[in-house]
Amino acid sequence: MPLFDMPLEDLRAYKPPRAEPDDFDNFWQATLQEARAQELDAVFERADMGLMTVDVYDVSFSGFNGDRIKGWYMRPRGSSDPLPGVVEYIGYGGGRGFPHEWLAFPSAGFAYLVMDTRGQGSVWRRGDTADIGSGANPATPGFMTQGILDRQTYYYRRLYTDAVRAVEAIRSRADVDGERIAVTGASQGGGMSIAVAGLLPDVQVCLADVPFLQHFRRALDITPKDPYPEIARYLQIHRDKIEAVFHTLSYFDGMHFAARMRARALYSVGLMDTICPPSTVYASYNHVSSEKAIIEYYFNNHEGGGAHHLLEKIRYLRELWRA
Repeated sequence: MPLFDMPLEDLRAYKPPRAEPDDFDNFWQATLQEARAQELDAVFERADMGLMTVDVYDVSFSGFNGDRIKGWYMRPRGSSDPLPGVVEYIGYGGGRGFPHEWLAFPSAGFAYLVMDTRGQGSVWRRGDTADIGSGANPATPGFMTQGILDRQTYYYRRLYTDAVRAVEAIRSRADVDGERIAVTGASQGGGMSIAVAGLLPDVQVCLADVPFLQHFRRALDITPKDPYPEIARYLQIHRDKIEAVFHTLSYFDGMHFAARMRARALYSVGLMDTICPPSTVYASYNHVSSEKAIIEYYFNNHEGGGAHHLLEKIRYLRELWRA
């Protein structure tokens, strides 16, 4: 895949204006207040998964509307002091899978929670959390247009809220240093990390890999591959709903969360990415005002830095926290 987006020097300077709703903060404050009216009730049940070097817990906690959200919690076996925590969110269509698929961060010395994604987990890794709000079992995409005509019913209102509650779940543990929390993920998971860092100003680090859910308008204009085109196909049929759709999306655009982020940020971008185009990543990154860095993978598509970048993230956290 050749370069198809802006020249690199233009990408590095690309900072489009944000069409942010006047009640953006009030909407999210009310949404999280509504969620927190339900008891978090974070449950960590030890699970024997045949692993010798990490302790594994099957996790559930109350997310949006009190719906029970699943996850895995892992930490190095034999450690007793509170450890810095990492919360990971999963890419589009994937679920929490099995603990042995998530060994990097706990093996590197971190307390680690990976959150299952409601309604997803039926494409490339299995999930176990139904989207109770829509009555849906884990299913194949798309999710991009579920409830899209109203900010109150849009799928990502539920998912972003779950993601915030996942941070609150890991912080509920005495064996986690709640002041040293990082959020991370790739693609959809990267976009969720940015949202959480914008909604929780005391999150210390945001590690967003090839993030999805940024600068919706440009993404729909230029992106040839799903998931963004799910919205375009919807609007091909619902021709009279363009204004309503983009009004809803304005409450979920990662650029607005990036502008609110206080966390240290480490982004990654694939300069040949046809799923999350580089310009959408830079549109978000360039609105971050806290300490930040971005790693560019010039010849990579949506895989970004892959395992190479995972090492970069571990090194980044270990140097920051001297872990």
